[in-house]
Amino acid sequence: MNISAVLLVGGESRRMGQDKATLIFRGKPLWQNQLDLLRTLQPEEIFISARVDPPWRPSGVQFVSDEPPSRGPLSGLSATLARISGDYLLALAIDMPLMGENYLRLICNLIEPGRGVLPMIVDRAEPLAAIYPKGAGIDFITALSGSDFSLQSLTKKLVATGKLNPVKVLEGEGKFFRNFNDLSDFD
Repeated sequence: MNISAVLLVGGESRRMGQDKATLIFRGKPLWQNQLDLLRTLQPEEIFISARVDPPWRPSGVQFVSDEPPSRGPLSGLSATLARISGDYLLALAIDMPLMGENYLRLICNLIEPGRGVLPMIVDRAEPLAAIYPKGAGIDFITALSGSDFSLQSLTKKLVATGKLNPVKVLEGEGKFFRNFNDLSDFD
């Protein structure tokens, strides 16, 4: 499968009070941990989606700006889907440092032609650690032109139209999706 990857770092880190990407986790800045994880999957290309190009972005990793006005990860995913050379986009949020390589490989193996993978915890989608088909780009553009910028709403539509395969997150896998939003999360 021809998969591209994007690290979503566009949040304002309001709850954290500082840039999450530069906080140290397991001895390295969070951005480096997440990029190292994505690199283990050997995607065709890696992007960083943010409001502005981060000073820490390594060479070889492409920057994609959220299209103003920013609508959060919806904007970043839309802009990145428009730029990928492959057929699928693996998205990973900067603030999910417990995500594992084996889990990401598992969902990569569940890709079907023209259909991405959407992890689900009970009835809630996990759209910031999911795989989107390039063909979903038009749906992202449509969502950005409307008034509902919720990824929950959009992913529900993508499941209904067969562009995403919902996959149940099993007991024990839920920890991978834990968001780090407070400094105490890093202890």
